[in-house]
This record gives sequence, structure tokens and C-alpha cells, in this order.
Amino acid sequence: MSPDPTAGPTTDLITVVLVDDHAMFRRGVRAELEAAGAGVVRVLAEAADVDEAVRAVAAHAPDVVLLDVHLPGGGGVEVMRRSNAPGTRFLALSVSDAAEDVIGTIRGGARGYVTKTITGPELVAAIKRVSEGDAVFSPRLAGFVLDAFAGSIELAAVDEDLDRLTEREREVMRLIARGYAYKEVAKELFISIKTVETHMSSVLRKLQLSSRHELTRWASDRRLL
Repeated sequence: MSPDPTAGPTTDLITVVLVDDHAMFRRGVRAELEAAGAGVVRVLAEAADVDEAVRAVAAHAPDVVLLDVHLPGGGGVEVMRRSNAPGTRFLALSVSDAAEDVIGTIRGGARGYVTKTITGPELVAAIKRVSEGDAVFSPRLAGFVLDAFAGSIELAAVDEDLDRLTEREREVMRLIARGYAYKEVAKELFISIKTVETHMSSVLRKLQLSSRHELTRWASDRRLL
């Protein structure tokens, strides 16, 4: 999306590219930023998948990229890996508060990670802090990062296990481990119950587990819930 040529100079504004695969969510975030961040933040472009995001970062070289973790084409980490914009900082804005998403995204190069429950003014403040070089996390998520660096979370083991799962299998795994019924998982992910069962069987086989009870304990031990 091209900048509005009537909006005036942007020299002192923090420029942002907004990346999320849900158009309605992007519109909501943009509206919040335009209201709460007037005179502070300006959204230059939006993107819905990895390829669009990489092109938008290359075209606009924004100060900050607001980046969803799970995207078509490889996810937020892939956007950071493929982007060549030394002056750009990445702030994850995601519905996920799972430890592996937080830690993996920070390891991939993000300067911060906040959840989608954040308010407009809080998001503007987070963008400003990240643009200045600070690291910003929602309070609970900061604990994951501290625990990871302190060695309380075995990153190598978590990564090795999770690498066996596809992105969709991870989503099913997390919901099942949190106690969702198959019907609820199907509704949440917009897939059939039969597909949920297939993914669950694959998850248990790859992780060498025998029941959803063992899966819940496995996920809890790794701080993935």
C-alpha cells in the first residue's frame, strides 16, 4: 500500500510496516495506530504473507515492522531472515503466547514480542521503545526469555522436538494440550474434526507419546502452554 501523498512530511514520525494475514485485524491495528499514535507513528504499508512483507520492507525501509508470528509462506522468522534492512527493527504482535513462539521469534531477530490483547496506546509506546533500540515484552512473555537465557528452558530439546512437527501440527498440539476437544480445535482452526484427528495422530507418533494426557505433560514441562 503506497503512502498517502497528502499526509504531509513524515521526517519525525516512526514509520511502520504492518504484517498480518488477517485483513480485518490489520485494519483494526491501523485504526488504533492512527488514533493513538497521531503525530508519532505512521503506517506506510501492509502485508499479508512472507513474500509481501519482504517486498514491503525492501520498498519502504521502515523504522519498525509489526510482525505476526504465523504467516503463510514461512512465518515471521522467515520475514526477518529474508529482509535486508539494517535500520529496521521487528516487533512481534501475535495472538500466541507460547514459549516456543516467543523464544524462536526473539532468536530470529525480533526486538520485542507483545500479544494482541495490547491496547492502542500501549502498542504505540512499544513501537516507540523498539524504534529507539529497547527490547519490549508483555510481562508474562518476558519471563520466558529470562528463563531461556537462565537455562530453565532447554532450548535445544524444545527446538529438536518441535522441528519434527509442521506448523499446523504445532497449532493442534498446543490446543489439545490446553484441553480443547477435537470439535473445539476444528472450529478454532477452521478445519474438519477428521483433519484434527489425523494431525493429533501424527503429533503423538512424532513425539513418541501415547495419549493426550502425556502430550499435556510434555507441553507443560517445556513451558509451551
